[in-house]
Amino acid sequence: MAKENKLSILTKGLIKENPVLRLVLGTCPTLAVTTAAINGIGMGVAATLVLIGSNVAISLLRNIIPDKVRIPAYITIIATFVTIIQMLVKAFLPTIDASLGIFLPLIVVNCIILARAEMFASKNKVIPSILDAIGMGAGFTAALTLMGVIRELLGAGSVFGLPVTQSFIDPMIVFILPPGGFFVFGILVALSNKLAVSLGKKPVKSMGCQNCGACGGCAEASKTPDAEMLASAPNHPEVVTTNEDIAKSVGENMPEDKAITAVAGEAEFPITSANVKSNPESVESEENKDE
Repeated sequence: MAKENKLSILTKGLIKENPVLRLVLGTCPTLAVTTAAINGIGMGVAATLVLIGSNVAISLLRNIIPDKVRIPAYITIIATFVTIIQMLVKAFLPTIDASLGIFLPLIVVNCIILARAEMFASKNKVIPSILDAIGMGAGFTAALTLMGVIRELLGAGSVFGLPVTQSFIDPMIVFILPPGGFFVFGILVALSNKLAVSLGKKPVKSMGCQNCGACGGCAEASKTPDAEMLASAPNHPEVVTTNEDIAKSVGENMPEDKAITAVAGEAEFPITSANVKSNPESVESEENKDE
Protein backbone atom coordinates (compact mmCIF):
# COMPACT_ATOMS: atom_id res chain seq x y z
CA MET A 1 0.00 0.00 0.00
CA ALA A 2 1.35 3.37 -1.00
CA LYS A 3 2.39 5.95 1.56
CA GLU A 4 -0.30 8.36 0.36
CA ASN A 5 -2.98 5.71 0.83
CA LYS A 6 -1.82 4.98 4.36
CA LEU A 7 -1.85 8.67 5.18
CA SER A 8 -5.33 8.99 3.73
CA ILE A 9 -6.58 6.07 5.84
CA LEU A 10 -5.07 7.63 8.96
CA THR A 11 -6.49 11.12 8.44
CA LYS A 12 -9.89 10.53 6.85
CA GLY A 13 -11.54 10.00 10.23
CA LEU A 14 -10.59 13.46 11.46
CA ILE A 15 -12.76 15.60 9.16
CA LYS A 16 -13.76 14.08 5.82
CA GLU A 17 -15.24 10.93 7.35
CA ASN A 18 -15.47 11.90 10.99
CA PRO A 19 -17.57 9.14 12.58
CA VAL A 20 -19.61 11.55 14.71
CA LEU A 21 -19.90 14.73 12.67
CA ARG A 22 -19.89 13.29 9.14
CA LEU A 23 -21.10 9.70 9.42
CA VAL A 24 -23.33 10.48 12.43
CA LEU A 25 -22.40 7.26 14.28
CA GLY A 26 -22.24 6.82 18.04
CA THR A 27 -24.67 9.68 18.61
CA CYS A 28 -26.09 8.29 21.86
CA PRO A 29 -22.84 8.31 23.90
CA THR A 30 -21.82 11.52 22.15
CA LEU A 31 -24.83 13.40 23.49
CA ALA A 32 -24.87 11.63 26.86
CA VAL A 33 -21.29 11.93 28.12
CA THR A 34 -20.17 15.29 26.70
CA THR A 35 -21.48 17.37 29.61
CA ALA A 36 -17.80 17.74 30.57
CA ALA A 37 -14.65 17.78 28.47
CA ILE A 38 -12.89 15.11 30.54
CA ASN A 39 -15.76 12.71 29.90
CA GLY A 40 -15.36 13.19 26.16
CA ILE A 41 -11.65 12.34 26.36
CA GLY A 42 -12.33 9.31 28.56
CA MET A 43 -15.00 7.87 26.27
CA GLY A 44 -12.98 8.64 23.14
CA VAL A 45 -9.78 7.01 24.39
CA ALA A 46 -11.65 3.93 25.63
CA ALA A 47 -13.45 3.53 22.31
CA THR A 48 -10.18 4.03 20.41
CA LEU A 49 -8.40 1.29 22.35
CA VAL A 50 -11.31 -1.08 21.75
CA LEU A 51 -11.36 -0.12 18.09
CA ILE A 52 -7.65 -0.82 17.65
CA GLY A 53 -7.83 -4.19 19.40
CA SER A 54 -10.96 -5.37 17.59
CA ASN A 55 -9.70 -4.21 14.19
CA VAL A 56 -6.45 -6.13 14.64
CA ALA A 57 -8.21 -9.31 15.78
CA ILE A 58 -10.86 -9.19 13.06
CA SER A 59 -8.28 -8.47 10.37
CA LEU A 60 -6.21 -11.47 11.47
CA LEU A 61 -9.29 -13.72 11.54
CA ARG A 62 -11.03 -12.34 8.45
CA ASN A 63 -10.34 -15.48 6.40
CA ILE A 64 -11.34 -17.83 9.22
CA ILE A 65 -14.64 -16.37 10.46
CA PRO A 66 -17.55 -17.86 8.46
CA ASP A 67 -19.54 -15.24 6.61
CA LYS A 68 -22.87 -16.36 8.07
CA VAL A 69 -21.77 -15.75 11.67
CA ARG A 70 -19.47 -12.82 11.15
CA ILE A 71 -21.61 -10.28 13.08
CA PRO A 72 -21.91 -12.43 16.24
CA ALA A 73 -18.19 -13.16 15.96
CA TYR A 74 -17.37 -9.45 15.65
CA ILE A 75 -19.52 -8.61 18.68
CA THR A 76 -17.84 -11.34 20.72
CA ILE A 77 -14.39 -9.99 19.83
CA ILE A 78 -15.44 -6.41 20.59
CA ALA A 79 -17.01 -7.44 23.90
CA THR A 80 -13.72 -9.07 24.92
CA PHE A 81 -11.77 -5.86 24.45
CA VAL A 82 -14.51 -3.76 26.07
CA THR A 83 -14.36 -5.96 29.16
CA ILE A 84 -10.58 -5.55 29.37
CA ILE A 85 -10.80 -1.75 29.00
CA GLN A 86 -13.64 -1.51 31.50
CA MET A 87 -11.69 -3.45 34.13
CA LEU A 88 -8.64 -1.22 33.62
CA VAL A 89 -10.74 1.96 33.89
CA LYS A 90 -12.43 0.70 37.06
CA ALA A 91 -9.05 -0.12 38.59
CA PHE A 92 -7.07 2.99 37.67
CA LEU A 93 -9.63 5.70 36.77
CA PRO A 94 -12.64 5.22 39.04
CA THR A 95 -13.78 8.82 38.58
CA ILE A 96 -13.97 8.40 34.79
CA ASP A 97 -15.72 5.07 35.27
CA ALA A 98 -18.36 6.71 37.46
CA SER A 99 -18.84 9.58 34.97
CA LEU A 100 -19.23 7.33 31.93
CA GLY A 101 -21.49 4.90 33.74
CA ILE A 102 -23.39 2.48 31.54
CA PHE A 103 -21.99 4.00 28.35
CA LEU A 104 -18.58 2.41 28.93
CA PRO A 105 -19.81 -1.22 28.65
CA LEU A 106 -22.18 -0.14 25.87
CA ILE A 107 -19.14 0.41 23.64
CA VAL A 108 -19.81 -3.22 22.70
CA VAL A 109 -22.72 -2.10 20.53
CA ASN A 110 -21.22 1.21 19.45
CA CYS A 111 -22.00 1.68 15.75
CA ILE A 112 -18.51 3.02 15.05
CA ILE A 113 -16.76 -0.11 16.31
CA LEU A 114 -19.02 -2.53 14.46
CA ALA A 115 -19.05 -0.42 11.29
CA ARG A 116 -15.25 -0.35 11.02
CA ALA A 117 -15.11 -4.09 11.68
CA GLU A 118 -17.62 -4.82 8.93
CA MET A 119 -16.56 -2.21 6.38
CA PHE A 120 -12.79 -2.11 6.80
CA ALA A 121 -11.05 -4.59 9.12
CA SER A 122 -12.80 -7.62 7.61
CA LYS A 123 -11.52 -6.64 4.15
CA ASN A 124 -7.99 -5.36 4.83
CA LYS A 125 -4.69 -6.41 6.35
CA VAL A 126 -3.53 -5.63 9.87
CA ILE A 127 -1.50 -2.44 9.30
CA PRO A 128 -4.22 -0.59 7.34
CA SER A 129 -6.76 -1.77 9.93
CA ILE A 130 -4.66 -0.30 12.74
CA LEU A 131 -4.33 3.00 10.88
CA ASP A 132 -8.07 3.08 10.25
CA ALA A 133 -8.76 2.42 13.93
CA ILE A 134 -6.37 5.16 15.06
CA GLY A 135 -7.81 7.67 12.60
CA MET A 136 -11.45 6.94 13.40
CA GLY A 137 -10.71 6.81 17.12
CA ALA A 138 -8.91 10.15 16.97
CA GLY A 139 -11.84 11.69 15.09
CA PHE A 140 -14.30 10.28 17.64
CA THR A 141 -12.21 11.54 20.56
CA ALA A 142 -11.76 14.99 19.01
CA ALA A 143 -15.49 15.38 18.34
CA LEU A 144 -16.46 14.32 21.88
CA THR A 145 -13.80 16.52 23.47
CA LEU A 146 -14.82 19.54 21.42
CA MET A 147 -18.46 19.06 22.31
CA GLY A 148 -17.52 18.58 25.96
CA VAL A 149 -15.44 21.77 26.03
CA ILE A 150 -18.23 23.85 24.47
CA ARG A 151 -20.99 22.45 26.66
CA GLU A 152 -18.95 22.66 29.86
CA LEU A 153 -17.78 26.21 29.10
CA LEU A 154 -21.24 27.53 28.31
CA GLY A 155 -23.17 25.41 30.79
CA ALA A 156 -20.84 25.46 33.81
CA GLY A 157 -18.36 28.24 33.05
CA SER A 158 -15.37 25.91 33.30
CA VAL A 159 -13.13 23.74 31.13
CA PHE A 160 -11.73 20.46 32.49
CA GLY A 161 -13.06 21.52 35.88
CA LEU A 162 -11.11 24.80 35.90
CA PRO A 163 -13.24 27.98 36.23
CA VAL A 164 -13.09 30.22 33.17
CA THR A 165 -16.16 32.44 32.86
CA GLN A 166 -17.92 31.79 36.18
CA SER A 167 -16.81 35.09 37.69
CA PHE A 168 -18.32 37.39 35.05
CA ILE A 169 -20.90 35.33 33.07
CA ASP A 170 -23.72 33.32 34.53
CA PRO A 171 -23.55 29.74 33.23
CA MET A 172 -26.35 28.71 30.83
CA ILE A 173 -27.46 25.45 32.40
CA VAL A 174 -29.34 24.43 29.25
CA PHE A 175 -26.04 23.51 27.57
CA ILE A 176 -25.36 20.67 29.99
CA LEU A 177 -28.92 19.41 29.50
CA PRO A 178 -30.12 17.31 26.52
CA PRO A 179 -31.46 20.31 24.50
CA GLY A 180 -28.08 22.01 24.69
CA GLY A 181 -26.37 18.81 23.59
CA PHE A 182 -28.55 18.57 20.48
CA PHE A 183 -27.97 22.26 19.71
CA VAL A 184 -24.17 22.03 19.95
CA PHE A 185 -24.18 18.75 18.01
CA GLY A 186 -26.20 20.29 15.16
CA ILE A 187 -23.91 23.32 14.94
CA LEU A 188 -20.78 21.15 14.84
CA VAL A 189 -22.27 18.86 12.19
CA ALA A 190 -23.03 21.87 9.98
CA LEU A 191 -19.53 23.30 10.44
CA SER A 192 -17.94 19.90 9.80
CA ASN A 193 -19.88 19.45 6.56
CA LYS A 194 -18.84 22.91 5.42
CA LEU A 195 -15.20 22.23 6.22
CA ALA A 196 -15.29 18.82 4.52
CA VAL A 197 -16.67 20.38 1.34
CA SER A 198 -13.89 22.98 1.36
CA LEU A 199 -11.36 20.12 1.65
CA GLY A 200 -12.70 18.40 -1.44
CA LYS A 201 -15.47 16.17 -0.12
CA LYS A 202 -18.46 16.41 -2.45
CA PRO A 203 -21.68 17.54 -0.77
CA VAL A 204 -24.83 15.44 -0.95
CA LYS A 205 -27.04 17.19 -3.49
CA SER A 206 -29.91 14.70 -3.59
CA MET A 207 -31.27 12.07 -1.25
CA GLY A 208 -33.06 10.24 -4.08
CA CYS A 209 -36.53 10.54 -5.56
CA GLN A 210 -37.93 7.11 -4.90
CA ASN A 211 -40.88 8.61 -3.00
CA CYS A 212 -41.80 11.40 -5.42
CA GLY A 213 -43.95 9.30 -7.74
CA ALA A 214 -41.55 9.71 -10.69
CA CYS A 215 -43.02 12.96 -11.89
CA GLY A 216 -40.38 13.29 -14.60
CA GLY A 217 -39.10 16.55 -13.17
CA CYS A 218 -35.58 15.29 -12.64
CA ALA A 219 -32.96 13.53 -14.71
CA GLU A 220 -33.05 10.36 -12.61
CA ALA A 221 -36.78 9.89 -13.19
CA SER A 222 -36.26 10.04 -16.94
CA LYS A 223 -33.44 7.50 -16.83
CA THR A 224 -35.27 4.82 -14.84
CA PRO A 225 -39.06 4.99 -15.12
CA ASP A 226 -41.07 4.35 -12.01
CA ALA A 227 -42.69 0.92 -11.77
CA GLU A 228 -46.17 2.40 -11.52
CA MET A 229 -45.49 4.48 -14.63
CA LEU A 230 -44.41 1.38 -16.52
CA ALA A 231 -47.50 -0.49 -15.41
CA SER A 232 -49.75 2.31 -16.63
CA ALA A 233 -47.79 2.92 -19.85
CA PRO A 234 -50.36 1.24 -22.18
CA ASN A 235 -52.99 3.80 -21.19
CA HIS A 236 -50.74 6.83 -20.89
CA PRO A 237 -48.62 7.63 -23.96
CA GLU A 238 -46.80 10.42 -22.18
CA VAL A 239 -44.96 7.93 -19.97
CA VAL A 240 -44.08 5.45 -22.71
CA THR A 241 -40.85 3.53 -22.48
CA THR A 242 -39.38 1.07 -24.91
CA ASN A 243 -38.57 -2.60 -24.60
CA GLU A 244 -34.90 -1.65 -24.74
CA ASP A 245 -35.35 0.73 -21.79
CA ILE A 246 -36.98 -1.97 -19.70
CA ALA A 247 -34.26 -4.42 -20.66
CA LYS A 248 -31.60 -1.93 -19.59
CA SER A 249 -33.34 -1.36 -16.26
CA VAL A 250 -33.14 -5.07 -15.44
CA GLY A 251 -29.70 -5.46 -16.99
CA GLU A 252 -30.56 -7.96 -19.67
CA ASN A 253 -32.04 -8.41 -23.13
CA MET A 254 -35.67 -9.22 -22.44
CA PRO A 255 -37.52 -11.43 -24.95
CA GLU A 256 -40.86 -10.26 -26.27
CA ASP A 257 -42.86 -12.82 -24.30
CA LYS A 258 -40.98 -12.54 -21.01
CA ALA A 259 -42.80 -10.97 -18.06
CA ILE A 260 -40.96 -9.04 -15.38
CA THR A 261 -42.09 -7.52 -12.10
CA ALA A 262 -41.21 -3.95 -11.24
CA VAL A 263 -41.20 -3.05 -7.57
CA ALA A 264 -41.95 0.41 -6.19
CA GLY A 265 -41.89 0.55 -2.42
CA GLU A 266 -44.05 -2.32 -1.19
CA ALA A 267 -46.19 -2.58 -4.34
CA GLU A 268 -45.42 -4.93 -7.21
CA PHE A 269 -46.53 -4.30 -10.76
CA PRO A 270 -46.37 -7.12 -13.31
CA ILE A 271 -45.15 -5.83 -16.65
CA THR A 272 -45.04 -7.78 -19.88
CA SER A 273 -42.82 -6.58 -22.67
CA ALA A 274 -45.72 -7.04 -25.10
CA ASN A 275 -47.67 -4.39 -23.19
CA VAL A 276 -45.14 -1.66 -23.89
CA LYS A 277 -44.41 -0.72 -27.47
CA SER A 278 -41.45 1.19 -28.76
CA ASN A 279 -43.61 3.39 -30.99
CA PRO A 280 -44.87 6.33 -28.88
CA GLU A 281 -47.52 7.26 -31.45
CA SER A 282 -49.38 3.96 -31.33
CA VAL A 283 -49.27 2.73 -27.80
CA GLU A 284 -51.93 0.25 -26.87
CA SER A 285 -52.28 -2.87 -24.80
CA GLU A 286 -52.56 -6.34 -26.22
CA GLU A 287 -56.16 -6.44 -25.07
CA ASN A 288 -57.09 -3.33 -27.05
CA LYS A 289 -55.18 -4.61 -30.02
CA ASP A 290 -57.16 -7.87 -30.06
CA GLU A 291 -60.42 -5.96 -29.95
